[in-house]
Amino acid sequence: MSGGKDGSAGFLTTKLDAAVRWARKNSLWPLPFGTSCCGIEMMATLAADYDMARFGAEVIRFSPRQSDLLIVAGIVCAKMAPVLKTIYEQIAEPKWVMAFGVCASSGGIFNVYSVVQGIDTLVPVDVYVPGCPPAPEAVIYGLMQLQRKIGGEKAA
Repeated sequence: MSGGKDGSAGFLTTKLDAAVRWARKNSLWPLPFGTSCCGIEMMATLAADYDMARFGAEVIRFSPRQSDLLIVAGIVCAKMAPVLKTIYEQIAEPKWVMAFGVCASSGGIFNVYSVVQGIDTLVPVDVYVPGCPPAPEAVIYGLMQLQRKIGGEKAA
């Protein structure tokens, strides 16, 4: 309820589903899973120059039970695969996953038995951010695409 100039009260009406989607897309709580050089670029995206907080992903959590967005940045070795899967399973629904960089997306230049060739073989991925390492602008664009997906809009 908001007040008008003359002191009268105004009302705002919407559908509950639309309000919930709006709240979810504008209050993502990411859990960073940075394993290599992409982790440094992820930190740059969270720092003051690019400030991912402006896009609704300010509350960085290091507990899966307090997060809803898993950002996998970098190489995932075969020994880390069960850990990643466990962390994903501990995140409450609804949950989303961002594959950050070419190593998380496809294994990168490491076409060997010890590196997982894309985290989509372990967990479902919602957004892929390409690059080696991806620029902070690309990460923010990926976040905006995820927000469009959560909001029910068609992603560009």
